[in-house]
Amino acid sequence: MSTAFPYGLIATDLDGTLLRSDDTVSVRTREALAAATAAGAAHIVVTGRAVPWTRHILDDLGYQGLAVCGQGAQVYHAGEHRLLTSVTLDRQLAGVALAKIEAEVGPLFLAASRDGLDGDVLVGPGYAVTGKLPSTPFSDAADLWSAPLNKIYIQHPELSDDELAQAARQAAGGFVTVAMAGEGIVELLPLGLSKATGLSIAARRLGLKAADTIAFGDMPNDIPMFAWAAHGVAMANAHQELKAVADESTTSNDEDGIAKVLNHLLTTTD
Repeated sequence: MSTAFPYGLIATDLDGTLLRSDDTVSVRTREALAAATAAGAAHIVVTGRAVPWTRHILDDLGYQGLAVCGQGAQVYHAGEHRLLTSVTLDRQLAGVALAKIEAEVGPLFLAASRDGLDGDVLVGPGYAVTGKLPSTPFSDAADLWSAPLNKIYIQHPELSDDELAQAARQAAGGFVTVAMAGEGIVELLPLGLSKATGLSIAARRLGLKAADTIAFGDMPNDIPMFAWAAHGVAMANAHQELKAVADESTTSNDEDGIAKVLNHLLTTTD
């Protein structure tokens, strides 16, 4: 495609990638993204966060484009505050999956993300929420299944995230997709869903393809996105599983890793 920038689409994960540790985007990174989009590229945020946990960040950024949220489950139009597509978890299959996992590793701590623009994140006893994101406590397990869900979060009192994700895949990989999205964040998703599926839908709406795409990420849930994109860039703070499949590594999210790559590409294509 004819553009002054070598990629038509820049796909960025949010936490640990576009956002710094203080949940802000640096001026340098904002300027690099603005220069790349001025040169012809589109920018899509691709995050594990569901829309209610993403919308305020996009609004603060003045972001008007498409965002892939909920680990690929939701395509959201930030400028119009509108949910374009949404995939929900089969609650019966999810219940079977949870039972199979707990039969192997014992009781789990649970949380769940309800579908929709304003879907609550329900948090059960013992589940530790990362950061200060809004959530609604529940104590009756029936509340978990009372409305459509995008995903279920699981934690274990003893197993590490990697160990829990591996055990969940072995026990229930035929019923749900298991994603590890960050520290303390292991998720059960609709079978076959990934950031790549959501990104492909969003890209198609823009008339763009995998071959047009450079992707940035930091966690194993970004692996499908890297497999889909033409070029995958892992942050210095990335999980080793993602670094192993990346085409390139850059500096950390706190050291303008995205901006360094984009500015280099802009310089070499001037």
